Amino acid sequence: MRKQLVATFLLSVFLFLSTTGLALAHKVNIFAYVEGETVFTESYFPDGKFVENAVVEVFDKNNTKLLEGKTDAKGLFHFPLPKKEDLTIVINASMGHKNSFLLKASEM
Repeated sequence: MRKQLVATFLLSVFLFLSTTGLALAHKVNIFAYVEGETVFTESYFPDGKFVENAVVEVFDKNNTKLLEGKTDAKGLFHFPLPKKEDLTIVINASMGHKNSFLLKASEM
């Protein structure tokens, strides 16, 4: 009985750790800030690797797409501030890597 409990415990730990890795594999981070009249974004994976050539889309509070561009080799993208209202900035990298950042009007 004890061996069966230990085997069940070890199997549970293995399954937990293997699914945690999969969840992190599809995570991507994006951060944005404003300097003057320019919005700067930085995108990276959890392991610190830069997100290269990923599509960045910018939406206003009505979910209207205002602009689109691509990150450079260092995961950076910048653009002129289109509106002084809340903006949703979406990073869409390959293989299902997607995330968004809400840049609030109060931060502009």
